[in-house]
Amino acid sequence: MNFVKRAGMSLGVRRSRTAALLAIFLVVCTLLLGGFLLQAAAARQEADAQRAIGVDVTVRKEGLSPALADRLGALGPVHRYNTEVPVRAGTRGFTPLVSRVPESGGASPEHEGDGDGGKGALSVHGVRDSGMLLPFSYGSTRITAGRGISSGDTGRGVAVIEQRLADENHLEVGDTLRVRSADDERTAAVSVVGVFQDPTQDPATWAPEHRLPGNTLYVPVDIARKLGGGAATVSEAVLRIGSPDQARQLHAAAEKLLGGDGLEFRVNDKAYRDQVQPIQRVGAFAGLIVWVIALAGTLILGLVVMLQIRERRFELGVLLAMGEKKWKLIGQHAVEVAAVALPAVALAALACSLGGQSTGEALLGHRSGPASAGRAPQAGTGPPTVRVEPADVGRVAGIALGISLVSTVVPGIGILRLHPRSVLTDTE
Repeated sequence: MNFVKRAGMSLGVRRSRTAALLAIFLVVCTLLLGGFLLQAAAARQEADAQRAIGVDVTVRKEGLSPALADRLGALGPVHRYNTEVPVRAGTRGFTPLVSRVPESGGASPEHEGDGDGGKGALSVHGVRDSGMLLPFSYGSTRITAGRGISSGDTGRGVAVIEQRLADENHLEVGDTLRVRSADDERTAAVSVVGVFQDPTQDPATWAPEHRLPGNTLYVPVDIARKLGGGAATVSEAVLRIGSPDQARQLHAAAEKLLGGDGLEFRVNDKAYRDQVQPIQRVGAFAGLIVWVIALAGTLILGLVVMLQIRERRFELGVLLAMGEKKWKLIGQHAVEVAAVALPAVALAALACSLGGQSTGEALLGHRSGPASAGRAPQAGTGPPTVRVEPADVGRVAGIALGISLVSTVVPGIGILRLHPRSVLTDTE
């Protein structure tokens, strides 16, 4: 009789043992598949976290120009960047805020110059991406109306103003302001696209107008350079990269581009470490689970098969006496175990598809942003997505068949040493 057919008949006759073997394999395959799914979900969430959080690198150097800052932002590891060009500017057609505290000597607070606004009353910051400024990214300063400055505003006459300045002049999103340079030679018309609220209180002592937090404006870099006469330099460039490992590569590229003398290169990876490293630990733990379960499954099934071989010594002796080859007896046991492994893989895939998402959320959690690092919560690193992929099922099936082979071949070595006469004599 063909040993494959004989393996099928043996499984049918020994239903209880077949069910026990199926249960063992089901547990092993479910844990293996769960480990692979958790690894994949952790890798996806880590990639999402890298895109949403990243690592901020601040570059400062005397004489850093907007053109050089743009070249820094075009480097390979950088996927988002911001430059900041601070200038002083005056107002035209609206009133800047003034200190409510008299200046030393008892003079009453008055506007510098004429009644059309001080020549340098405003602190104007030319930015490429206001969302990357620390006060905005950490949530201490927030947009209350409209939006911030983005990279798409390059070359456009737009501005984001502080809430106190907007209240003082009854301004809102959509209004147009005229801002003049400190030397009164250039004027720029900007449309208000956003209003922000700075929690910083006005100084308790007298301060010049441009020092008041309410007189701060954010505009695109081109507008700031125009108000500064084109000679304004970048105070700093903030570059966002995917991981701390890329900081060394970026540092080398920045030194090559800007030179090492006077270069300040500061890496802020606290938010990244707080959010990404726990995900990496879960992924590493899932990988360890896979190896442990594969080894434990092999050992357990090897012991089960060894016990079955001992219990079936008489059957083996009869088959050997009838001329059956020993390798076919080992093959019969391998087919029996493999025939149980395949449906166990299918049941494990069904179980993981039903309960994998809830398990992944429990282990990986919902990491909505670097709040623990002091930042405002950010979207983009939502709950982990756990899905059963055919490739993962194929890997589990391959491991299950490998376990079947190892757990039968190793105990089957004892079959090679059996002799029909000794077996039949011992069982009488």
